[in-house]
Amino acid sequence: MTKRLTGRVAVITGAGSGIGLATARRFAAEGAKVVCVDMNEDSGKKAAAEVDGLFIQADVTDEDAVREMYERAVREYGSLDIAFNNAGISPPEDDSILTTGLEAWKRVQEVNLTSVYLCCKYAIPHMQRQKKGSIINTASFVAVMGAATSQISYSASKGGVLSMSRELGVQFAREGIRVNALCPGPVNTPLLQELFAKDPERAARRLVHIPLGRFAEPEEIAAAVAFLASDDSSFMTANTFLVDGGISGAYVTPQ
Repeated sequence: MTKRLTGRVAVITGAGSGIGLATARRFAAEGAKVVCVDMNEDSGKKAAAEVDGLFIQADVTDEDAVREMYERAVREYGSLDIAFNNAGISPPEDDSILTTGLEAWKRVQEVNLTSVYLCCKYAIPHMQRQKKGSIINTASFVAVMGAATSQISYSASKGGVLSMSRELGVQFAREGIRVNALCPGPVNTPLLQELFAKDPERAARRLVHIPLGRFAEPEEIAAAVAFLASDDSSFMTANTFLVDGGISGAYVTPQ
């Protein structure tokens, strides 16, 4: 494993499971000091212990909590070099626009989009003082494609993350701050496993459209995040970084 992130401080939201946990492991393996942020105390503490990092329990929809988590990371480790804004939800109540209620819509927007807005808002000033930093926001391939198996608020929230990341990447580029949107395809995480358990037919419909014929593993997405966090991507900002098994490039897929 290369040590591209040696001496850098990374804050990961949603670090207790899935892509966040895999990225915490990858960042630590590449030499970073990792701050694991999660609502779930048990999984968050376990993740932080595994990577010899710092656990912060925080609701990323709470402005004061987000401001404090970055201030604490800087107090503990001296800088903020990488912000991976990854926390998100995809509840079953978020479905077709015809059946999704306003409360479900608002909750998904708060967790998936407003939290990224808050994380960027309070991470960027620390990076401005350093004149450098990399922000990676988790969007999704659904931000660039439509689906008949709709999750209307989830799709809209990820489109917002993509657009916001592009704008911030342009706005702060000359201050040495890069902002990119990571757009994973379907990933073998607890969220997806829950969908398979509750609605196998609907979940299976997703698999048939992926040219590679399988879902991504969290470690594969973590490798992409590490690339975006590192100087290997130093000429990339305001980018739509698709890691989707070819799904967004497919017209028809192999039999």
